[in-house]
Amino acid sequence: MSSCATEADPRELCLRINDSSPVGGLFEGDRSRLHPDSRLPWRISPEPFWITPEQHDVLLRLGPALLAFNRAANLLYHQSLKGIQPEFVHNYLDAGKPERILELSRLNRVKSHQPLVLRPDLIVTADGVRVAELDSIPGGIGFTAQVTALYSDLGYDVVGGRDGLVAGFYDALEASSKADDPLICIVVSDESDAYREEMIWLADTLSALGKRVVCRHPRELHMDDENVLVEHASGEREKVDVVYRFFELFDLPNIPKVDLLAYHAKKNSARITPPMKAFLEEKMWLALFHHPQLQEFWDKELGREHSELLQAIIPPSWIVDATPAPPHMVIPGLQISGQPVSNWDQLMHLSKKQRELVLKPSGFHIDAQQSRGVTIGHDVPEEEWQQALQSALDGFAHGPSVLQEFHKGARLPFSYYDFEADEVKKMHGRVLLRPYYYVVGDEVRLAGSQCIACPADKKILHGMTDAVLVPTAVREPIKDAV
Repeated sequence: MSSCATEADPRELCLRINDSSPVGGLFEGDRSRLHPDSRLPWRISPEPFWITPEQHDVLLRLGPALLAFNRAANLLYHQSLKGIQPEFVHNYLDAGKPERILELSRLNRVKSHQPLVLRPDLIVTADGVRVAELDSIPGGIGFTAQVTALYSDLGYDVVGGRDGLVAGFYDALEASSKADDPLICIVVSDESDAYREEMIWLADTLSALGKRVVCRHPRELHMDDENVLVEHASGEREKVDVVYRFFELFDLPNIPKVDLLAYHAKKNSARITPPMKAFLEEKMWLALFHHPQLQEFWDKELGREHSELLQAIIPPSWIVDATPAPPHMVIPGLQISGQPVSNWDQLMHLSKKQRELVLKPSGFHIDAQQSRGVTIGHDVPEEEWQQALQSALDGFAHGPSVLQEFHKGARLPFSYYDFEADEVKKMHGRVLLRPYYYVVGDEVRLAGSQCIACPADKKILHGMTDAVLVPTAVREPIKDAV
């Protein structure tokens, strides 16, 4: 880190960050309680989030482990379909999905295709990081890249480098194409509209660097029998080599021209990434990773190093399966006050302490996106917990839910600029750490990392006006975590 950041006044640094940000920002966010002078829908800190060299090493090792995990998950699903692995795997993952989605998931032409962008949501606890979920269509690439550049320009040596999120995005998509100078189209749906500005910014930034990248709404795509096409301002239409799919598969019926896009996915006339494999976009993979019947498979496919790392950071998780079980059976690993659980009804009447559990939809539904649909057991009244659990059981056939152990984030110190008081103030926050990885050929690149520090009284960690959002940098351990 250069002296310009260490010697500058923290208030001045915050104001410089604000003044250098686009008016209106790159993310819509909730601006109802935002000061009119703030250009960003979160609290501005004068410094990045500091992680230790040991934590940085975990992030570096996590990327290759997640790629191995995704590849193994893809293999497990297809082997389950063939009867090589237990059929319950694909039965869980296919539950509630229409036939068209299943067909797209099983296309032979894209059987080996994997997401090129990987982002785990990591809770920073006093004992290390814990995975909250894995996201292969993450938002935030654009605004995290823009904020990362701002802090880098102040002299901070940020994780991934100043332009890692921008350059790496292009490198990953370019490497996936057979074309020498591919035309890449980022396709953003109405459902993902809150992220449109950052994706336009990302495309424009790459275009300014001489890369052929555009951002379009699905209705702006053109198709013929051979190609996916985009129309330029000149009226000329040009073949798209790579489509970056920034829309959710549950939203397919609302996406214009999706049947034609699916047709080209079948033909593989354009590389569509992430591939339209709904089974890879389920939170229940965290539960399947811990399933006793699958341990031999995971150990073989992941190898010792990756397996040990993931075992350490993926919390115990269970698929909320409403299928009646014999009385002598127990749900593997699930205990309440030291007693094994054999029936989900045993979770209905728990004390607040016993309800330190997280219940969330697995995927393929709007309620599975961001923090929607998440219930923190000890953060809600018993009646609300019971309703959430019963809803998960009732909805099992249409889309399973996942139960996880709750892991409390460590309280860590942050500074932020208070626009009203015109001064830098202190706060303690709980951190959601979001490293972004790009798969470039067979290489996994840690391209950047976003930190969201939520007020310490918040149980669900996500972007909010009262949170600090900053990039990440490395230094020796912070001593005052409590």
